[in-house]
Amino acid sequence: MAIHMFQQLIDTLKKSPKKIVFTEGTDARILEASARLLSGTFLTPVLVGNPEEIQAAAEEAGFNIRGAEIIDPETYPEMDKMVDTMVELRKGKMTADECRAALKKSNYFGTMLVKMGVADCLLGGATYSTADTVRPALQLVKTKPGNKIVSSCFIMVREGVGENTVLAMGDCAINIKPSEDELVEITTEVAHCARIFGIDPKVAMLSYSTKGSGKGEDVDKMRHAYEKVLATNPDFDVDGELQFDAAVSPAVGQLKSPGSPVAGYANTFIFPDINAGNIGYKIAQRLGNFDAYGPILLGLNAPINDLSRGCNAQEVYSMAIITAALA
Repeated sequence: MAIHMFQQLIDTLKKSPKKIVFTEGTDARILEASARLLSGTFLTPVLVGNPEEIQAAAEEAGFNIRGAEIIDPETYPEMDKMVDTMVELRKGKMTADECRAALKKSNYFGTMLVKMGVADCLLGGATYSTADTVRPALQLVKTKPGNKIVSSCFIMVREGVGENTVLAMGDCAINIKPSEDELVEITTEVAHCARIFGIDPKVAMLSYSTKGSGKGEDVDKMRHAYEKVLATNPDFDVDGELQFDAAVSPAVGQLKSPGSPVAGYANTFIFPDINAGNIGYKIAQRLGNFDAYGPILLGLNAPINDLSRGCNAQEVYSMAIITAALA
């Protein structure tokens, strides 16, 4: 685990402690991570579910969750207010009865706790699909002003002698074939996310071509997206379109894009589509010995993140800190 990076995030959180909703309150991995978080003073778990069942599950697994908030949708005193708020947010797409039924489910209930300011952020998906975490977030928390999509980023960390290598990669999990304008939004969000994790982003818009060496509509898409990013964010260190070797090898990068602040020195990578992104981060993870943290969802009004269903308690703990760091 990237101890240095996480210690920096924890130090920041200690100055402004947060509350995080876990939608699967009886899950042993959630309970183990919650017990560990409670031994610090920077992040309070809010567990959704039946208090007796959650306490019994914690005792059975041997985890001390004293200090956690447990909120049961069945007995929540503000449920009527929550239903009214959700009806308003859904703008005629759901009746009050439909909203009340949805709020019996922990993914919708947990998302509304964030929307109503009871908690700062949410981590779900230990037993839910990504869609079941993202859908309530899109319907209730919604995208930030100016954003049209939710995108994602992986933070890749490799332990080094003295210094870690920390990279950002997007979008490797959400948008299948992003358009030029969607790539602009993805690039902006990933660069902002990179900064939270101590990366000074040098952004490479990746392709099978470097500066016109190859031809094709996918090349044009990345070049045009790069031009639009530069026009809207003139302060960004960004270059494109770049092949991966031109992005990371100074000799190749400076030969093919002389004087570029990015070519050869990139640490933030924007992929043309989900195929390239998913394959790319997994190559780094499996062959490059990088730890992959994510997918971190970007573009929402509040941090809501998704766990993989195969996650362990260590990953829950790490993703909880990452999610809170975005709040």
